[in-house]
Amino acid sequence: MQFRKCQDSPVNAIGPRAAGPRGSRRWGRVLVCLTAVATLAGATHPGQNTAGGKPIRDEMPPLPSRMPDANDQMRMREERTKTQNFEAANNERKRQIAEDSAKLLKLATELKAEVDKTTKDMLSLTVIRKADEIERLAHNVKDKMKLTVGAN
Repeated sequence: MQFRKCQDSPVNAIGPRAAGPRGSRRWGRVLVCLTAVATLAGATHPGQNTAGGKPIRDEMPPLPSRMPDANDQMRMREERTKTQNFEAANNERKRQIAEDSAKLLKLATELKAEVDKTTKDMLSLTVIRKADEIERLAHNVKDKMKLTVGAN
């Protein structure tokens, strides 16, 4: 293998050599490649507008537009059933509170009528029993009013 000698520069010269026609072509190609890569990278950056003014989107379609799979359908059915059960339990609780409140009012008026009949020094056993029943019923109504089924 033979080496060509460069006639422009001495063999033992120290320092950079002159680029010459081949070297400038090579740097020109490198420069063109770098600008092409930079241009392509800037054009495909998400979120920037294209020349048409529309943004580039590579997103998935929103969730409401896709069909629910079997797991989603089962979950939705369970939530709907749970909500219906909570509503039924709340309606039952409200009905019981209304019934107990009406019974409480009736017992209170009966107790007042019996207390009015007795003297101040004497209380009958039925008056004491009605007072205990009113107290117990009032406590139950209070507890039912505090209870809220299905609250988060």
